[in-house]
Amino acid sequence: MNAEFDALDGKIDQFLELCQRLKSENKELRLQLVSAQNDVKRLEDKVDGAKTRLEALLRRIPE
Repeated sequence: MNAEFDALDGKIDQFLELCQRLKSENKELRLQLVSAQNDVKRLEDKVDGAKTRLEALLRRIPE
């Protein structure tokens, strides 16, 4: 009976370690997601700026 409890205790410890590892990984992935979203926003702003400048240049070209 003790062996069964020891095995169960070991499995519980493994489960808790897995939960902690997944929690840490999830936190890291959330940080990476925020960073990627910020990069996308910054690049979209740059594209919008380039588009505005290009449109202004095209208006200056005589037809």
